[in-house]
Amino acid sequence: MEADALRQELADLTAAVRAFLDWHVMTGTTGLPPGEAPSSAAPAHLPHLPASLEPERPPRSPAATYEEPKPARPLSAAPAAAPVAAYEAPRPAGSVTAAPMHAAQATEPVRQDRPSPRPVEAPRAVAAPVAAAPAPTAGPTTDTLDERRARLTVLASEVAGCQRCDLHAGRTHTVVQRGNPNSELVFIGEGPGMEEDRSGEPFVGPAGQLLDKMIAAMGYHRDDVYICNIVKCRPPNNRKPEAAEMAACSPYLATQLGIVNPRVIVALGATAVQGLIGTTEGITRLRGTWKLYKGAIPLMPTFHPAYLLRQPSAKREVWSDLKMVMTFLGRSVPERH
Repeated sequence: MEADALRQELADLTAAVRAFLDWHVMTGTTGLPPGEAPSSAAPAHLPHLPASLEPERPPRSPAATYEEPKPARPLSAAPAAAPVAAYEAPRPAGSVTAAPMHAAQATEPVRQDRPSPRPVEAPRAVAAPVAAAPAPTAGPTTDTLDERRARLTVLASEVAGCQRCDLHAGRTHTVVQRGNPNSELVFIGEGPGMEEDRSGEPFVGPAGQLLDKMIAAMGYHRDDVYICNIVKCRPPNNRKPEAAEMAACSPYLATQLGIVNPRVIVALGATAVQGLIGTTEGITRLRGTWKLYKGAIPLMPTFHPAYLLRQPSAKREVWSDLKMVMTFLGRSVPERH
């Protein structure tokens, strides 16, 4: 009777161990099933084994601690992916008006699987390039060459007796002009220097000799163009003319340009640009950008030849400015200079 009970306990224990091993194989994990803490006691549904039949267990190290293993996720078939619903763009609120689409987008059918196109902003206005010369608005003059020379001779006589500013007190000669009054191109400098004050002719010193070379490089003779200055008398020690001095001479300059009526003015240096269009901006920023004299005559600012004598490396920039003048006048531009 006792042997039958013992066999039944062993059968129950074997069935429990087999179920435990099957659970391991099925789940692919180790340790105890989740929710059960390790215990040396027999499961509640099994009878207690006699001490003589309990297996011997090796003693555990005192330092060892139990960590419950994390059960692996049961293997199961991946769920089928849900069908993707067609996209509908959200409708704007009632107070918001949808922005109109670009013309190219209006002809393209809107797909339902992508968001609606974003509204296209209106393009911003782009400033016109400064390299293009402004169109002159002055009308052509009907004066003959002799008539222009006669009018300029009268003007030179008037300038010779001028005492509108203090510069007249230190002058030897007034310096009004040189060159062709029928020219399409006018060069305007700051004022006469020592050599110009002695001779009464503008740009005859070292700076004038360099200017003649620049004019020849453009394909002109020195007497083919018209040359003058902002002020007609030499400032003391070749200083920059003062604003009152430039204002006193400005009617003479306006009369000169009105008689010659050139197609282009080349302003040599910052003082020349200031006397012609009133700006106080530096010549480094101004050069190479077209301006307008009295809204009528295109004006190209560039460095003064006297500056080029001190900074020969700036000749490249001046030549670039002069090439734009030649292009505007329809003259051929040498590839190298």
